Amino acid sequence: MLRLTPHPNPLPSKGRGRRSTYGFVCLLAALSLLVSWQGIAAEGRPNVLFIAADDLRNDLGCYGHPLVKTPNLDRLAKRSTLFQRAYCQQAVCNPSRASLMTGLRPDTLRIWDLPTHFRDTTPDTVTLPQHFKNHGYFTQNIGKIFHNWIHEVQGDPVSWSVPAEMHFDNHNKDVPVVEGTLPPNLAKDLKCQMYDVPDEAYFDGRVAARAVTALRELKQKQEPFFLAVGFWKPHSPFNAPKKYWDMYKREEIPPPPNPYWPKDTDRVAWHNSREILSDKQRPLTPEAVQEIRHGYLANITYMDAQIGKVLDELEKLKLTDNTIIVFWSDHGYHLGEHTLWAKTSTFELDARVPLMIAAPKAKAQGTSANAPVELLDMYPTLVDLCGLPAVKGLEGASLVPVLNNPKAQVKPAAITQHPRPAYYKGAPETMGYSARTERWRYTEWRNWKTGAVVARELYDHDKDPLETVNVAGDAKNKETLATMAKHLLPAIKLPAAR
Repeated sequence: MLRLTPHPNPLPSKGRGRRSTYGFVCLLAALSLLVSWQGIAAEGRPNVLFIAADDLRNDLGCYGHPLVKTPNLDRLAKRSTLFQRAYCQQAVCNPSRASLMTGLRPDTLRIWDLPTHFRDTTPDTVTLPQHFKNHGYFTQNIGKIFHNWIHEVQGDPVSWSVPAEMHFDNHNKDVPVVEGTLPPNLAKDLKCQMYDVPDEAYFDGRVAARAVTALRELKQKQEPFFLAVGFWKPHSPFNAPKKYWDMYKREEIPPPPNPYWPKDTDRVAWHNSREILSDKQRPLTPEAVQEIRHGYLANITYMDAQIGKVLDELEKLKLTDNTIIVFWSDHGYHLGEHTLWAKTSTFELDARVPLMIAAPKAKAQGTSANAPVELLDMYPTLVDLCGLPAVKGLEGASLVPVLNNPKAQVKPAAITQHPRPAYYKGAPETMGYSARTERWRYTEWRNWKTGAVVARELYDHDKDPLETVNVAGDAKNKETLATMAKHLLPAIKLPAAR
């Protein structure tokens, strides 16, 4: 708590001098408050460790999946609030990360593609780490947090107290770097690599090592910090070191449970899976499907091991009790379900993401919450938890009520959207908006220019959790359609709707 010591010289008892001196003391006190606000000791306010994954779907890792091995995420989940229904705002890297880092929806930012930087459309917006930096936190970025390539502006330099590291590169350049001769590649598919190399041969191993060093440096600073650690996995290529592949038996990995297009769903919802299949639509043999699914699991476990190194160091430095830990992924991922690969859809597997928040003073640690939440909720939540001034105009909601009561709800639905074509040039033709409640997923596809609804989807997750049948055409769901459509209205800002 800030304490003001008495002024060393007594104030004059009367006259103009007294008012002048009193005003001067008030000015000093105000300046003292400002300086103290920006330099308050770490023990006065919690640190933030902001850990990101790339392309990690929600049903794998710390969510009770019987196959995947994520011991470090599992132990973090035991002292976190685990959000079972957390959703991204768009299932592709740049719009998703721009949205969650600014607390604004894609339509507000006017960003739905990879090349557009949010500073081009909303130059004065204050990002989450920038707000922390502006109020006395030391902010640092190691690894992928903002979008990682194409842009002229690399990341967002104004958000950080020091230049970001290992944050701007291409996933395809994440090739093994070793001393001596590289061992043979034991994988076959062109999206897979299996080399017997150490963890630090790849980006994520080096990100973890640098994050460990950064924590030691931050410990010495004796000031509150916001450390963002962005891991590049499990994004393709599927090239985790061999020891992580060896943790799984391929014959025990099941094939996609719903590899078919959903019944009665319009093809506007489809995309060409170009990240895995390329624009030429290369065919995948059953063996290739299983190798890719195997590689995705190996990438997850590799990433989890790197997270473990960071969490271990946090505990070793005795910083855990005063550090809020957030773990999130920018969007989900398809592995052959619905005929799809990778992301860029509005289906559950792309929209739903892992999200956990370990807040030392929260009352609901070690619990799961089923309320629908969104990634853009992290901004107001962390501002709230750390006692910073509220930011006007944010479109998310603070999750603190849920951190204290896992049955609480802060919004009726979570909204995800995506354009068609998925990777458009110039302007989209159609925009899909999808609302998720505890039971339903409802999607509207709207003409970009007119705003007219051209297709609808409705999936009943109580009866059809794999989203295999679109029941929007069922007359008995007319009232549900109307209710769900209302949930979308705050997010829709198409040219025709402005």
